[in-house]
Amino acid sequence: MRAGRLTPFRLARGLLATGAAAVAAMLVGMLAGSVALDLPAVLDSASTDHLIFLQLRLPRVLLAALAGGALAIAGAALQPALRNPLASPEIIGVSGGAALAAVAALAFLPVTAVAHTAVPLLAFGGAAASSVLVYRLAHVRGRLDPYTQVLIGVIFNTFAAAVILLIHAMVDLARSHSIVFWLMGGVAIEPYSTLAVVSVLVLAAAALLVRESHALNLLSLGDETAATLGVDTDRVRRRVFAASSLLVGAVVSLCGIITFAGLIVPHVLRRLLGADNRLLVPASFLGGAAFLVACDTFARWIAAPAELPVGAITALTGGPFFVYLLRRTPWRGESL
Repeated sequence: MRAGRLTPFRLARGLLATGAAAVAAMLVGMLAGSVALDLPAVLDSASTDHLIFLQLRLPRVLLAALAGGALAIAGAALQPALRNPLASPEIIGVSGGAALAAVAALAFLPVTAVAHTAVPLLAFGGAAASSVLVYRLAHVRGRLDPYTQVLIGVIFNTFAAAVILLIHAMVDLARSHSIVFWLMGGVAIEPYSTLAVVSVLVLAAAALLVRESHALNLLSLGDETAATLGVDTDRVRRRVFAASSLLVGAVVSLCGIITFAGLIVPHVLRRLLGADNRLLVPASFLGGAAFLVACDTFARWIAAPAELPVGAITALTGGPFFVYLLRRTPWRGESL
């Protein structure tokens, strides 16, 4: 499937394959759980199965799909934009800012405020503030430098982690437990109104990245080559960074820190579908949805009726994968 020019048939085949994987994962995720659902009873509005499906399983699976798709498509765009095969959404500083704001809310706000909307709103605000800060600091001689951006993102995340540990040491046991669970990442059950807002943000930012996919193909050839071919490299990077920040901020504000989804999915799909970003970027959204829904289903099933944080599952999966990528020298000439 990798070889050859990207044709409409190859594009359709790749999107259908990843879309089918996403649908299959969502169906399994909606049916799997500590309580077995009877399919005929699900259609009966008066049954308990219908209530469980509509109020518990469906919103959770939808949020997992949105979160996984957002993280994966952000990673697929950041890797060619930064020309770094190890780039992923969590290294650009956005997740650190969101985590710091959310932890501060969990630690110091009254419990009544925390229980409602304060944590997601403050986390999203922290993501936006850290995005602006990293973006400003990453300018070298008036231009956005991708290598500086990665370094500043890593440094900012390290600084945010240190402040988080300091806050964590100051709080009582109940708040400490909430902070740790949030930092581990998890897919909660959110109201449909919240899912609608997140869907608009995620789909709008994802559409912008898909629109930039052709420019990302040229950008992966090098800045000079891309500029010769008519690409405004700074403008493309600004758009990619802004869209990725919006995606990560929306996800982290509701799900906490979920790592490696933006690293694993694009690399796996790049080997299966090829490196053309016109296919890889939208396919990563669908593949990321399938990946995180599958991880969340596994997290709910493996220790049922207890639930494991999905962030722990993705970290256990992504850690060895990251080492594998890091040890692959040379990079076999694969383009991003």
